[in-house]
Amino acid sequence: MNLDAILENFPRYLEGALATAELLGISLLIGLALAIPLAVLRTLPMPWVSRPIWVYTYIFRGTPMLVQLFLIYYGLGQFEWMQQSALWPLFSSAWFCACLTFVLNTCAYTTEIIAGSIRALPYGEIEAAKALGMTRWVMLRRIVLPSALRRSLPAYSNEVIFMLHGTSLASVVTIMDLTGAAREINSTYYIPFEAFITAALFYFSFTLVLVGLFHKAEARWLKPLMPR
Repeated sequence: MNLDAILENFPRYLEGALATAELLGISLLIGLALAIPLAVLRTLPMPWVSRPIWVYTYIFRGTPMLVQLFLIYYGLGQFEWMQQSALWPLFSSAWFCACLTFVLNTCAYTTEIIAGSIRALPYGEIEAAKALGMTRWVMLRRIVLPSALRRSLPAYSNEVIFMLHGTSLASVVTIMDLTGAAREINSTYYIPFEAFITAALFYFSFTLVLVGLFHKAEARWLKPLMPR
């Protein structure tokens, strides 16, 4: 075990951990913000509204994230119209393409999670809201969405963990995240076991923190809704 090389390059792992946390935070925040309205539209009994959203979620949930990242980062760059467009400075950036891929992917999964929770709401809650004279918007804002978001916590916690692991794909487009730092150290010192086991310990620590936070969130917001 060449621990001296790991200790010497520990700042690289810290920088990679920061990059991983930034990728995860950006993708989750934007993905959740987009998924909530899409989930509401997904549950509407209007095919011309819900069907395009279903197509989007079906495609992104049915294809590997690595393929999606390659198509956005490498694929769009082959078109001349993209290279000459005002968006080219963004799509030529590995960071932007990675964030866009992660946002679109987690948004697709989160949309279906929240939409499923909306469909699973007890009808008694809807009837009680109607009996109080609530409008559709008030009922959506005060009854449907808060209850659905609470019930979606267990499934969404799994999605967050999967996204944490998925951020490791950013290293294949030259982003120096945790996995990228481990690959660079391995290519320099030829210590694959030490390099990648250290990265794995960082990912495991992230996972423990996230699981603990979600357990506290479920105990506060979800447990009161469970049958006694």
